[in-house]
Formats: sequence, structure tokens, C-alpha cells
Amino acid sequence: MPRSDAKSSIHSSAARARRATMRTRVVAAFGALGALAVLALAAFLRPASEGFGTHEQLGMPPCTWTAVLHKPCPTCGMTTSFAHAANGSLLASFTTQPFGAFLALLTASIFWGALHVSATGSNLDRLYGVLLRPRSLWALGALLFAAWVYKLLTWSGVSG
Repeated sequence: MPRSDAKSSIHSSAARARRATMRTRVVAAFGALGALAVLALAAFLRPASEGFGTHEQLGMPPCTWTAVLHKPCPTCGMTTSFAHAANGSLLASFTTQPFGAFLALLTASIFWGALHVSATGSNLDRLYGVLLRPRSLWALGALLFAAWVYKLLTWSGVSG
């Protein structure tokens, strides 16, 4: 029996060493609140039928890029896409702005993951650290560029 107790003690101390620190748990709690705030705000917006311009409901001015160039900017339709996703219309979110749909789903997963870390002390936060590595950031940049090309190809936008 003593051997079993020693083994149990080793596993118990190893589990404690893998637990997130209080600082990490607090940061995760704020991360969860931030992600929830973004998604809740998006849920209250009415997606613009044009596929862009939803941000104007937040008191922001119309996009200068579209007004001057009559083409979509690289982030064109992101707010509209988030609004669709937050309202459960994932297909509309994707067809409006594919990268926006991806970011909305990523925001939702960050909410649930950060909530899990803050509530349980899990070290799931290490997974999110992988997303901030240069290779991952370059991949995200490439996806943003591909989504912009998609938006350019499907643009009916403003006439001028």
C-alpha cells in the first residue's frame, strides 16, 4: 500500500504542476469575457443585405476604401459576417466573408477554451500559444488574402 500512496502522490503533484497559474486563469477569464462581448455585440447587429456596411450600426463611418476605389477592402464584410455567425447563419457568414466566418468561429472557440481554462485551471492555453507562432500567423495572413480575393471576385458593391 505505501508504494501505491507514493505513486498517487507523484501523480497528484505532477497534475498540480500542469495546472494553470492564477494569473493565467485570470487572463483567460478576461479573454473569455472579451470574446463573449464581441459575439454578443455581433448578435445584436442586423447583417447588411449588401454583404458589407454592418459596422455603420456601431457609429463608424462608411468605408473610405469602397467609397474611393469602388472595391472591397481586405476586411470588407467582416462585421456582417460576424453578425450572421452570431445569429446562427453560418452559411451566410461564410458566403459574405469566409475569413470573417473563420474568425467568428475562432472567437467562439476562444470563448469556450478560455472559460474552461479559467474555471478548471487546465493548461489548454498552451494550444492557443501555438496559434501565435510565425508560421500560424503567415497562414492566417494567407487565408485573409484568399478571402479578400474571394470578396473581389464576388463584389457587386457600390457603384460610382
